Amino acid sequence: MARIVFRLATATVGVGLLAAYVLAAVVVFEGLRFLGALVPGVVELVVVLVVVTLTSAYISHRVGTARLVAAIESDRLPRDHAPRLHRRVDELVARMDVGRPALYVADLRAPNAFAVGGADGGALVMDRSLFRLLSPPEVEAIIAHELAHLEAGDGFVMAVADGLARTIVGLVTLAAMPALLALSGLAQGSAWIRGRPGDPSGVFSRLRLTLVGGLIGGFVLATLLVRARSRKREFEADTRAAEVTGNPLALARALRRIERATEPAWPFAPLSTHQQTDESIERWLSTHPSIDERVERLQRQAEA
Repeated sequence: MARIVFRLATATVGVGLLAAYVLAAVVVFEGLRFLGALVPGVVELVVVLVVVTLTSAYISHRVGTARLVAAIESDRLPRDHAPRLHRRVDELVARMDVGRPALYVADLRAPNAFAVGGADGGALVMDRSLFRLLSPPEVEAIIAHELAHLEAGDGFVMAVADGLARTIVGLVTLAAMPALLALSGLAQGSAWIRGRPGDPSGVFSRLRLTLVGGLIGGFVLATLLVRARSRKREFEADTRAAEVTGNPLALARALRRIERATEPAWPFAPLSTHQQTDESIERWLSTHPSIDERVERLQRQAEA
């Protein structure tokens, strides 16, 4: 008797769950169909998405530049404090199709430099330790590399690429939401009706996991594509810097010095979490290529 009561109770819960999820799926589906009816066609939808993505990327790029410079508590570097450095920047800018960026110095806790903005100017931020670590030709090579990023508009390009990738993944996820809700209702409802709540072995549970895995895989693929594009633009900035300065080996030496300066000094560093990342995964997810690859390419450029 108790078993019959239990099965009736679980079946009732299962039917209720199934009805609730199916109702939610229908509501979401009808909402998406209503939104789709507002757009005349596929071409118009694509145009709207591209315009929205470009606009949001531009605003984020412009606003983010000022916010980033303010967030790191950098100091503007006046010309009278570093006249030689400013002259070198002037000479590099004259050789490139880029506006002159404002120079900042900051304590970045690591020897590093980065440029924010676009070809019409922007800001170039350098860690103070670079001036102790690098020789003047090496500092010039690092500056030329960052100017190459500004010249190519890499910040805006990557913002657009990231925005497009996220938009596409988001639209696919939204379109799959009715099916995901329906499968969730079928999976949980059927498990309760069978008297086995939480049982993941049902066919609907497997279909739901497959759909979720596909959505996650799409997000990972989009991330990998954006990161791959970022690594390619780093190579292009290296090549451009070497062309402008005429000294590929100076940039190669600078990269090696920065690499050594950022390596963990702790004697047990190989056992730390810093060293435990799988190399292949790290390489695929990194926004920058390895120093070895960059130095090798610069050496080949110098030999050529």
